[in-house]
Amino acid sequence: MHYDKLYSFVEEVLAKCQLDDYSLNSVAIGLCETSLRGVDSHGVRLLHHYANSAISGRKNPKPNFKVNNSYPSIAHLNADDAFGHAAGMKAIDIGIEIADKQGIGVVAVSDSSHPGAMASMALKAARQGYIAFAFTHADALIKSHNGKRPYFGTNPVCFAAPREEIDPYCLDMATSIVPWNRVLIHKSGNTLLDDAIAIDAEGNVTNDPYKAVGLLPVGSYKGYGLASMIDVLCGVYTGMAFGRNIPAMYKAKMNEQRKLGQFYMILKVDGVVSSESFICQLQEMTNEVRLEPAYDGEKVLLPGDKEIIESKERMKNGIPLDDDTVIKFIELSERLDVNLEFLN
Repeated sequence: MHYDKLYSFVEEVLAKCQLDDYSLNSVAIGLCETSLRGVDSHGVRLLHHYANSAISGRKNPKPNFKVNNSYPSIAHLNADDAFGHAAGMKAIDIGIEIADKQGIGVVAVSDSSHPGAMASMALKAARQGYIAFAFTHADALIKSHNGKRPYFGTNPVCFAAPREEIDPYCLDMATSIVPWNRVLIHKSGNTLLDDAIAIDAEGNVTNDPYKAVGLLPVGSYKGYGLASMIDVLCGVYTGMAFGRNIPAMYKAKMNEQRKLGQFYMILKVDGVVSSESFICQLQEMTNEVRLEPAYDGEKVLLPGDKEIIESKERMKNGIPLDDDTVIKFIELSERLDVNLEFLN
């Protein structure tokens, strides 16, 4: 599906769900750009769930954001149960404003919801010339080290920074080997998971997506450790629930607010060297890494390069949609009376 048609459809669906302008733009950009970048697990396949969560009352389509500053460089954003993308984008706006005065802006977000891919928020800052760290937590899905069941979520690590080329450097990774939505994609496609990705109810490794109840952490205990750090920042620091107390995204009642936390740090790039020097040096590092020796037919890539390549391909040839997503798009189209152009 062409990006412009996809964006228009998503925009119209969200408008029918009564989102205010800021929320609508934030969610539409977040979902569509994520699919454009090839991160299908967190892209437009979530639209159906998001629409239902707005209609059912889990997410607030017209949030009343409240900001409190305990310290000059730290802000607390109460997101009023907003869409996670809207809360995250607002946090970036606030963080940039603080960083312009203090050199660094920290924004802790409470009372939020699922924010999709954290790159959506971090890239917003990096495209404006700032360094950004972005974190969120999630319901228990990552196997505890030496444990039989999950305690922490697949809590992602995201970092973005500007360079000379138009696309910023961007690392965005779950602390599990794959995101949970990848399991759901295999379920909808009735295909087996790769080995050593998921666990069953007894804590044993399984490649059956129907038996999977959790995921293995990336890097064994190291990924588990990173997930715990992120829950400290997004759960404990923000006053939100943490660990197994977080309501599950797909199992909790759709009228139940999840009260998630997010955590952002925005830095001016000229804290030590000049802005010009930072941007030039990061581009030099980028160029050097891409020229490193690689296996035949391969190329050494930096984090984010794969998504940059995929976005150019998909902008040219369209964004593929799996059968389950198409079915749900048709349902939304009929339910909300929104034209679905790719069917015409």
